[in-house]
Amino acid sequence: MIKPARVFGEVMRHLFKKPATCAYPFEKAKITERFRGRIDFDSPKCIGCQMCVRVCPAKAIEIKLSAEQPPAPVQAEGQPPVPAKRKFDCFMHLDHCVYCAQCVETCPKDALIMTQDFELAHTSRAALTRHYK
Repeated sequence: MIKPARVFGEVMRHLFKKPATCAYPFEKAKITERFRGRIDFDSPKCIGCQMCVRVCPAKAIEIKLSAEQPPAPVQAEGQPPVPAKRKFDCFMHLDHCVYCAQCVETCPKDALIMTQDFELAHTSRAALTRHYK
């Protein structure tokens, strides 16, 4: 049986306390410096080594050769040909990613970086696949 006096005392005690929760949707959340959010891809740095794909425990990364390749550099006569740098695209499946940052730590050219972006919810599963060019 609930005693009204006891309930009233509890209500009065909590009425003047600060809220225990944050006002997140109305105020921007404070994120720590080492927060592991969405992973971003810097295509010009990528060399296509596939190390990030191999270490990803969730198989959330695909690195493919881009359809748009840069033209070969013009060489002077008598010089050996220099191959053009290849361009790669990254497909990041955010619905698979566990945000462990192993791919970021493994990348030898720092082509993958962790962002502070954490608002990633969508109603469509297709929207959770990011194509970085």
